[in-house]
Amino acid sequence: MNADMIPLNRSSRRKEAHSLKSEIRNPKSGIDRSLLTSAATALTAALAALIALGLPAAEPQVSGVSVLVHQAANVPKAGPPAQSTVAATNAPPAGTTNSMDALDSKHTLAIGDRLSFRIVEDEEEPRSLFVTDLGELEVPYIGRFPVLGKSCRDLARALKAELEKEYYYQATVILAVDLMTRSRGKVYLVGPVRAPGPQEIPSDELFTLSKAILRAGGFGDYADKNKVRVSRKAGSAGGPDQTFIINVTDILEKGKTDSDLTLEPGDFIYIPERLIRF
Repeated sequence: MNADMIPLNRSSRRKEAHSLKSEIRNPKSGIDRSLLTSAATALTAALAALIALGLPAAEPQVSGVSVLVHQAANVPKAGPPAQSTVAATNAPPAGTTNSMDALDSKHTLAIGDRLSFRIVEDEEEPRSLFVTDLGELEVPYIGRFPVLGKSCRDLARALKAELEKEYYYQATVILAVDLMTRSRGKVYLVGPVRAPGPQEIPSDELFTLSKAILRAGGFGDYADKNKVRVSRKAGSAGGPDQTFIINVTDILEKGKTDSDLTLEPGDFIYIPERLIRF
């Protein structure tokens, strides 16, 4: 079979299409129009000077660029040449960015978050994506992709790597959170606190163990504040479960906030009772 007739797979066809779009929008060959514009401006100024001296001048053609010479009365005799303004077709709209480094790196995505998603090279309007109950986004070309616990910047880099494996030569992924869910999930408190049970994790603050206990009304009379245990399920399949033993007395009474634990959805908090009650 002739090499020119070998059919391309889906991935190759998509890459070739994006390459062709890029070449049409940003041609790599042909006449350098910036040089032509500069040459035309210089010739116009020279011809204007000739007309001002009363010498005849013909309308020139320079590499396909026509320079129209007006009458001397309409040509200014002094002052700098007018500068042309070229609209940048690839410039982002006001208030947006085309840089992945400028994306948010603080907010971690949670179930129910609504994001705007776009690929700069497509030059299309952003799409709205929602984080599903399974903690995934339905991403164009890729399909479902896990996002829980990732920031927009981290997720954009991960999606870029996936897209460039098969679909793009270069993909600049821009993500932004349009609407944060009110709750990022729940934690569960058991033991001697005033109000045991589930608590919602707010999406607009860093929710720690000490905050959860304070929200539950504080410790009961017989709580062992020095050995509060937090159990956390593995974040990925095959990963180990984690257990943290926290001395909450140091946090609430001594101000050692560096030992305060940031809670995650599904954390199980067990407050033991003191063996000796007095």
